[in-house]
Amino acid sequence: MQYQGVLKKMQTENTNPVNYYLIMGNDFLHMNQLIDKEVHIEFIGYQCLACGENKKIYRQGYCYDDFYKVPQAADWIMKPELSKAHLDIEDRDLAYEKKVQLQPHIVYLANSSNVKVGVTRKTQVPTRWIDQGAHEALEIVEVPNRYLAGITEIALKEHVSDKTNWRKMLKNDIEDVNLIAHREALKEYIPEEAKSYFIADNDETHIHFPVSKYPEKLKTLNLDKTPAYDGVLKGVKGQYLIFEDDTVFNVRSWEGYVVRISLL
Repeated sequence: MQYQGVLKKMQTENTNPVNYYLIMGNDFLHMNQLIDKEVHIEFIGYQCLACGENKKIYRQGYCYDDFYKVPQAADWIMKPELSKAHLDIEDRDLAYEKKVQLQPHIVYLANSSNVKVGVTRKTQVPTRWIDQGAHEALEIVEVPNRYLAGITEIALKEHVSDKTNWRKMLKNDIEDVNLIAHREALKEYIPEEAKSYFIADNDETHIHFPVSKYPEKLKTLNLDKTPAYDGVLKGVKGQYLIFEDDTVFNVRSWEGYVVRISLL
């Protein structure tokens, strides 16, 4: 059976374990059902997520030209503290920026390899944590716009990491920690503008991933260097496919690439 389509990040359901779906054109693959089965992945071409043309992907699923034009790739996406829609100031597309930035945002703690602080729209909870491969997470601040979330993250990352060690996450080299205790320790560092939005009475969210075997010595699948690959799928964590030979494939890193997937 073959499927062909442009890669986009997998859709998820926070069940136990998480259900993963890879959308392929008008069809989809339920990745959980492919665990312990042999899969063939073959690079076919490109399809920019903005213009739809077969142009080499530059970053985040976009061709070079569109990466520097579309609001979905603007600097405030990765650096929320640069958001300006609350000031009625346009970056690339004020209507889009208002739609995304002027809605409730969560500053959270997540543990995927270590405790880290992060920002996401409220509507993306718990999807954001699943995509990061976090096995536990906790909301600590809920603010009305992206800018406030960004400056809160900036303040807190002076005291806790804002990075994930993806190798430790994929090896499941993790430990459970008391995120509530971390929240209380960080409370005093929240900026004055966001202190009133502190969340004091919620519980941790725990996430379980569909993995039957974790890798020991990681090898990353690079479609530019290896346009065709066969492997037995052993699990999915974050946005990574994990294979029996310790190869891992980050679906999100290859957005905009058109692939053919065959079940062998």
